[in-house]
Amino acid sequence: MATDRLPEPGRAKLQIFQKMERDPPQSPAPADRYHTALVTGDLGSLQPLMAQHYGDANVVFEINKNEMEWQVKSLATFGLSGLWSLEYKRELTNPLCITASHGHTDCVRHLLHWNADVNAAPGGKSALHEACQGGHTDCAELLLEHQADPNLMSEEGLAPLHLCTSPNTLRCAQMLVKHGAQVNQVSSEGQESPLHIAAKHGLVDHTLLYLQHGASVDTRNRHEETPLSVACGQAQEPHGQEPYLEVCCLLLSHGADANATDEEEKSPLHKACKNASHSLVQLLLQNRAKVNVFDYNGTSPMACVLQSASFKRECRPHQTVQMLLNHGSQRIWPGAFEKVLKSCASTPEIIGILFNSYSKLRVSEKWREVIPEEVFQLTRKWNAHWERSPSPPFGESCTPEE
Repeated sequence: MATDRLPEPGRAKLQIFQKMERDPPQSPAPADRYHTALVTGDLGSLQPLMAQHYGDANVVFEINKNEMEWQVKSLATFGLSGLWSLEYKRELTNPLCITASHGHTDCVRHLLHWNADVNAAPGGKSALHEACQGGHTDCAELLLEHQADPNLMSEEGLAPLHLCTSPNTLRCAQMLVKHGAQVNQVSSEGQESPLHIAAKHGLVDHTLLYLQHGASVDTRNRHEETPLSVACGQAQEPHGQEPYLEVCCLLLSHGADANATDEEEKSPLHKACKNASHSLVQLLLQNRAKVNVFDYNGTSPMACVLQSASFKRECRPHQTVQMLLNHGSQRIWPGAFEKVLKSCASTPEIIGILFNSYSKLRVSEKWREVIPEEVFQLTRKWNAHWERSPSPPFGESCTPEE
């Protein structure tokens, strides 16, 4: 079967079953009505159901979903070739987890009144995990007041603090810390601390909260990355770098090592240069980051920015190149200049800065094969200027005209 577009997905079939851990004093509540009231936060419907079926506060719901998914097998002559595949999904949960995940505080309170187990996690996550992941502060606070464990690990090895991954979860994080959450607790698989998570998502207020409560600033994850290293690696978009810059400022002001390397021997400066993050590079250099260090593959920070320059033009990578040179970065070996020209052909500003970093550099006709003609003519013009004057053709700053 071939088609030029994906077929419409089939309708999912949802089946809800109740799994009782013990025999209830009365008949179990109707599953569909019970589940609907929990999802929608319909306290008016939930109250009579609980009054009549009060043994169901800790019932386990088994939710089975059969969903049709289109599986692409190969490209056909006239479109995509594939077939529909029935995907079976099974989820275990309970009333408290359902209401907490949707932020229905009144329903959470009502279930706790009927002795719902506050730390039960039939599907791998407790109600507190669900509330924190959704940023439902009132629910999280209520659960903590009823002795929810702030350090309980989920089936995936995550504590509630690890699920505070967006700005709207700040109050949840504050509540967790207030009730004894460990700010240095690491996840089971990635060995990430809450500070790593905050750095990864550019969460300035979370970062400050954890540091104020004793978070280890240079703790390392599975890949030997510190929070500073993680933040520098995540600052990828030119218009979204400000939060990461603030996070890095906080980390450095609390003693973060600007030269800590990961398992690939990459420093924070390597990662900031790869993202052509001029402000981050400047911050790191001001905090004594080493400019002439090499990672496991023998790559320097200068090489990192040159390799990414062509697809980071909106970040103005030539500013990063100039800053590295101003702080003592080794110049490109003249024999490798042709290769650099090829990778930076779309950024003539960088070519000009590198060209001006030499007292003398012979222009080769081979350059014409790897860079646009107008850029090649610029190099000839710069070379001619050198023969007349010892000063760089673009003045003392060595920065080409914009």
